Amino acid sequence: MGAVAVRPVRGGETPTSASPWRFGAVALALLAGLVVLLGLSALVGPHWLPPLAVFAILLHEGSGGLLGSACGGLAPNPATCSIWTEVVWDARVPTLLVALFCGAALALSGGTLQGTFRNPLCDPFLLGLSSGAAMGASVLFTFQLALAEQATLLPVFAFVGALVPGMVVYAAARRFAANPEALVLTGVALSALFSALLATFLFLNPSGGLQVSFWLLGNLQDQTWTRAGLLAATVLIGGSLIVLYGRELNVLQLGPEVAESVGVEARRTTRRLILLSTVVTAVAVAFTGVIGFVGLVSPHVVRLLVGPDYRRVLPLAALFGAVFLLGASDLAQVILPQIFLPVGIPTSFAGVPFFLYLLYRPGSRAR
Repeated sequence: MGAVAVRPVRGGETPTSASPWRFGAVALALLAGLVVLLGLSALVGPHWLPPLAVFAILLHEGSGGLLGSACGGLAPNPATCSIWTEVVWDARVPTLLVALFCGAALALSGGTLQGTFRNPLCDPFLLGLSSGAAMGASVLFTFQLALAEQATLLPVFAFVGALVPGMVVYAAARRFAANPEALVLTGVALSALFSALLATFLFLNPSGGLQVSFWLLGNLQDQTWTRAGLLAATVLIGGSLIVLYGRELNVLQLGPEVAESVGVEARRTTRRLILLSTVVTAVAVAFTGVIGFVGLVSPHVVRLLVGPDYRRVLPLAALFGAVFLLGASDLAQVILPQIFLPVGIPTSFAGVPFFLYLLYRPGSRAR
């Protein structure tokens, strides 16, 4: 697996293959697409509601009651309007926000890890984060802990489980920061270990297997404003800190020795980026389960559009990841409207062909 090549220029900076105009155009297109998709996604659900009523509810509730009227006067009575408002504002909107910020978190972490390990095949789950989160969730289900509070404790157990492999890789980076292959293989070994522990737990109590398997496919349903707020705060704070390391990531592509020669502390930068990516990914996985390919595909799509400069790749990857996961969530509900389809299924169907295209297209460096 080769490294992503970046041609050095004076002062330790790295070039971009796209003009600022193209970067701005791509950013505006993604922002516009995200806004349009958010509006359309509010219409998608198991129960049909009048589109104009939905938009009126979004405008009225989003403005704190200052703009428009609830339901736009389309509800037959106040009781119906109250039900519509609860469905749209308290059920659908938190789910949309969780999908948006989860997609941004996975894409941002994927791009960061690809740059940190100089490996285009990295994604947020390569370090064993998904296996650790699944093991944490399985502990709750297998041993039937706090049956009355499982829905509340599930994100906590999953978050702690995801942090364990991330912290192990973070500790290994203190010694092997100059050897990204060793860090990647450490993550692979941890993933295998936690997968074995997960299988052991499910063997002890097979009845918990269905719940864990369902969670492993990604779950965006039953989200709340509290979860959306926690995820948004984590992504905005952690993501902003990651984006600030764009120049350092560019220089790291040249190798740790070159990075040190231009004033970038490779070992410390690697550890910090691993820590930030782990926390952002762990929070996303804790609330939504394991959703594959968002973190792997999104950075590559952005590189095709604006070039390899991580100062541009990271923020645009976050936008693309949000659009990608939000669209996949809508697709999962449209394909089988009467049956809940885990969002990890459409992301995999969309991600696998694109990944194979990236791998085998002429001139690809991923091989």
